[in-house]
Amino acid sequence: MKAVLIPGDGIGKEISQSVVDITKAMNLDIEWVEYQAGAEYAAKTKEVFEPGLVDAIKEYKWALKGPTATPIGTGFRSVNVALRQKFATYANVRPIRSFKGIDSKYENIDLVMIRENTEDLYKGIEYMVGDDVAHGIKLITREASEKICRYAFEYAKANGRKKVTAIHKANIMKFTDGLFLECFRNVGKDYPEIEKQEVIIDNMCMQLVLRPETFDVLVAPNLYGDIVSDLCAGLVGGLGFAPSGNIGDEYRIYEAVHGSAPDIAGKGIANPSALLLAFALMLEALGQNDQANRLRDALSKVVEEGKIVTRDIGGHASTKEFTQAIIDRL
Repeated sequence: MKAVLIPGDGIGKEISQSVVDITKAMNLDIEWVEYQAGAEYAAKTKEVFEPGLVDAIKEYKWALKGPTATPIGTGFRSVNVALRQKFATYANVRPIRSFKGIDSKYENIDLVMIRENTEDLYKGIEYMVGDDVAHGIKLITREASEKICRYAFEYAKANGRKKVTAIHKANIMKFTDGLFLECFRNVGKDYPEIEKQEVIIDNMCMQLVLRPETFDVLVAPNLYGDIVSDLCAGLVGGLGFAPSGNIGDEYRIYEAVHGSAPDIAGKGIANPSALLLAFALMLEALGQNDQANRLRDALSKVVEEGKIVTRDIGGHASTKEFTQAIIDRL
């Protein structure tokens, strides 16, 4: 099969090469078709996406994306947001798992953040009213809210998860978050075997820090999901091991969650783990569970041993050396 590979900005090219090398080493039937997108490409061409990228995703349905940079305050909108809205990948799924060998404050965390991916404040409806007032519209629809809540319950059901927690601020945002919460309650009635929980966003952040082990599947509107998913990554050691999948009815785009790290770009020392774990999620979705587990196990063992790992996790290995260590484990 063919799939689109988008290296992105900064360290994206280096960690994408790790995916290509491991695809070959595992003898997987995947041909990567590479396209460029992001700030670096825009600086050269004035275009955010390489011509043909959108059509390629439409044709092949599957994509894996490295980190892309987004200008703050000015310039083009996020590549991530643009792709999610273009291909209606309404569910952002981010598993959060403890990793042996990674220095973190918690052990045995295993939860999943499911975030609505297409609306809320990220719809980008904002404008100036005169020179001194900016308006932004928080858009929440019944259709999108019901869809993401049902996805969360179906995910829990399919993966043997016992509880789904809705994150909201309906005590203040009575119409928008109130609608989301109403949809959560209505959809939840179809899943009597799954425990339901509702937690206000600010309390949710505190509870995740105090007792993260009490949570299982989390579901949230776009903005809260974005914030909480990064908080969750911090519980298990940071974004270096945080994969993500953007799931739609027809298209799937998997990605590393971390940034483009321009300060180390081109030095060959980046940690490719997040993108490799995103690739494992993609393999799982393709029905290649054995191969996904094989990749995760090899990566986990290399990290746990700590002998050939990148600098961000206490080693001195280059990206290529770390990748080769995983290949040797495979």
